[in-house]
Amino acid sequence: MVMVILGTMDGVIAGANAMDEIKEVEMFKHQFDDMVTKVDELEQRVNEISQFYSSISKKQANNSKGSSVVKEREKEKQIANSKKLPQDPARREAASAKRMQELMRQFSTILRQIAQHKWAWPFMQPVDVEGLGLHDYYEVIEKPMDFSTIRNQMEATDGTGYKNVREIFADVRLVFKNAMTYNDEKSDVYVMAKTLLSKFEDKWLQLLPKVIEEETRRKEEEAEAQADMQLAQEAATAKLARDTSIEFCDLDSRLEELRETIVQKCRKMTTEEKRKLGSGLSLLSPEDLNKALEIIAQRNPNFQATAEEVYLDMDAQSESTLWRLKFFVRSALEAQANTTATKGQDNSKRKREICDALAKTAKKRSKRLST
Repeated sequence: MVMVILGTMDGVIAGANAMDEIKEVEMFKHQFDDMVTKVDELEQRVNEISQFYSSISKKQANNSKGSSVVKEREKEKQIANSKKLPQDPARREAASAKRMQELMRQFSTILRQIAQHKWAWPFMQPVDVEGLGLHDYYEVIEKPMDFSTIRNQMEATDGTGYKNVREIFADVRLVFKNAMTYNDEKSDVYVMAKTLLSKFEDKWLQLLPKVIEEETRRKEEEAEAQADMQLAQEAATAKLARDTSIEFCDLDSRLEELRETIVQKCRKMTTEEKRKLGSGLSLLSPEDLNKALEIIAQRNPNFQATAEEVYLDMDAQSESTLWRLKFFVRSALEAQANTTATKGQDNSKRKREICDALAKTAKKRSKRLST
């Protein structure tokens, strides 16, 4: 156990004008409150940074479950993409929309060829359900479709039109499937629908490679855009982390300056206060005593805080060190007292419980004896 030997001399009490002291205290309090507010802001920023990097770690962990071949291919793509200049999102979207419009134009040619077939006339307009007396039509057909409806949606300019070729393909196919679903296999309409569907799908297969190529390209561009956004977010977060670290260091320096200024404004500690401080040090637990010695060592590099026997000259310590020691000792002793009080309460409670249990047992035994 470390032994602390104390020495003291008379101190001088410094005084100041009462009003000036009040103004200075208010000024220090204002500065400290500003620092507390700044700390709260920085802590919130640190939480956001931590959450961002945590989400990245989870994504990387999920991606690591893939095969090594896939990882190598993704790595090659990332290297290749990193050599390209980032494309403006609006320009990329405009180029993609233009390519899709070209595919729709080519699809429109296919649709026109099918519509010009001599057997296409039953499918050009919506089915005249009432005129033909098809009372169960809407029970059998969930989504009616015809060429005029498809054409109108292809030409729509209010944003309700088709977004891609596959949507048009699905509706054209639905026209013929509806006819084949509602009509008997031996009926003329069924045969006409089946024949035109076969011709349409043959022409669609010729266009399909271009559709797949565009879809693949669009997915790659979306992945690149996502990667660019991720890189931008990482760069911004890294800068935010650096700035936050710098602000924390600056705040720590300001706090230390404020602490020193306040200590310098304080009066010198009296002989009696030093004596009480020495008595308080002797009451500390070994762990708290080591912390107290570390406080002294912070201001005095030559002080051997880890020696088995330490001589502590109270008059040789700076006022800053003495006041820091006083606040620490008071806080540590209060914590020790609270811990002791809690243990005493627990012991008293336990004793009462044992006494109550013994009393109940004795009462039950006396009842048995009287019986």
